[in-house]
Amino acid sequence: MEFRDINELENATSKSRKEMFRFGTALLFIVMIILFTANIQTGTGTVSVELVIAAMIGGYMALNIGANDVANNVGPAVGSAALTLTGAIIIAAIFESAGALIAGGDVVSTIKKGIIDPALIGDADTFIWLMMAALLAGAIWLNIATAMGAPVSTTHSIVGGVLGAGIAAAGWGIANWNTMGAIAASWIISPVIGGIIAASFLMWIKKSITYQDDMLAAAKKMVPLLIAIMAWAFSTYLILKGLKKVWKVDFISALLIGLAMATAVYLIVKPMVARQAARLENTKASVNTLFTMPLIFAAALLSFAHGANDVANAVGPLAAINEALQSHEVTTKAEIPLWIMVIGAVGISIGLMLFGPKLIRTVGSEITELDQMRAFTIAMAAAITVIVASQLGLPVSSTHIAVGAIFGVGFLREYLKRSYAKAVQEIKDHHQGEDEEEVNEFINQFSKANVAQKKIMLAQLKAKKATVELSKKERKSLNRVYQKELVKRSAFLKIVAAWVITVPASATLAALLFFTIRGMMIPG
Repeated sequence: MEFRDINELENATSKSRKEMFRFGTALLFIVMIILFTANIQTGTGTVSVELVIAAMIGGYMALNIGANDVANNVGPAVGSAALTLTGAIIIAAIFESAGALIAGGDVVSTIKKGIIDPALIGDADTFIWLMMAALLAGAIWLNIATAMGAPVSTTHSIVGGVLGAGIAAAGWGIANWNTMGAIAASWIISPVIGGIIAASFLMWIKKSITYQDDMLAAAKKMVPLLIAIMAWAFSTYLILKGLKKVWKVDFISALLIGLAMATAVYLIVKPMVARQAARLENTKASVNTLFTMPLIFAAALLSFAHGANDVANAVGPLAAINEALQSHEVTTKAEIPLWIMVIGAVGISIGLMLFGPKLIRTVGSEITELDQMRAFTIAMAAAITVIVASQLGLPVSSTHIAVGAIFGVGFLREYLKRSYAKAVQEIKDHHQGEDEEEVNEFINQFSKANVAQKKIMLAQLKAKKATVELSKKERKSLNRVYQKELVKRSAFLKIVAAWVITVPASATLAALLFFTIRGMMIPG
């Protein structure tokens, strides 16, 4: 065999080696959980097989949360080149773990969002099997979604799992269908609100900065204000959501504390932005660089808040099983021992590092093209939407918000591009038969004009009659010129389909798993 053939063989097997390394590392994490929990004694003084199995499933769930859900926090920053993929993974792993361990809380609700009535669960054993089935179903569905490249809601996966296992255990009457209706409504509410807020901020940035003749002068005024608004939103978001389990603050107090922090941030960053802008050229690409540092902070803060909130999705059912094994009762609240929180935090970090890059790329670059300004508006939308929704009592998903914000930015870009291309085509239509240089000169002036000037030029143009009337067929062919798609439709349809079937899929899986587990655990 020649040396060249050996190199080709090495290259051909490198992908499978990487997959084996990922699988082996994940398996090692699960084995370590088994060894640890096998030395924990329950209230009876014996090792519990149920606890060992539940801890394994909890670790598997944490791995899948890291692989799928964390991408929403850092994906836009990576897609806009504000962060490298490696840098994003390191930041997310550190802040996810910090959020889980510092602000993850000591007590968790065992029946997520009150979707089933625990009073109808017959005994502690049934409750343990129910939670085990729900946790495993949620983890399997997240694994499938990650393999498909679809970012889905971890919360909805667990909600579906608890619902399906609950119905399998006690019938249809156990479900709280009003709560389920609100969760179903959030499938639409979350992405729509996120998309509207992100698109609104992007339009504001365009009108106040990039549509101005002197973009740098506009950026000196607007960027510190935008960063201050972001600081206000994130401070409020962290106080209300990220730190809610260690520091209880009402909404008005959180807003005022956030405002004070935002004012301080504004005073600090204003001279910094001015100094940085003084060294830049008057181009959109240069202005984009002013949003790099805010994006890095946004990725870190979103990861911290996600770790504080969503680690309960991985370890909540595990904590419930542990509590039931200790007390032999069905409980609605369960303490989270430190070892369970560590499993959640470490599992999320390992899952992110091993399997997260696929979803980070999907969120960051495969839906629509992102730059720093667009990514900044997505981060803003994520924080503001969660704050607004929590005050309105709407059960929204952070995944749906972030991805909805990306879609909102993409569809706004499509609208603006098409509007501009249509305007250019109208100019050409009205100048049919005239000198080509004159037409190009007018288009050049139009492209350099600000929004107000563009409107005036088009109004003046439409006031004149075109020298050549185009037929309906000719106009249809010209319309195709500006039908540009800047949002990948296949990604859009795949993600929406995955969102819609998340609860039914995890519920069906959980019901099947509950019957299987119960059949195995009941003595023959």
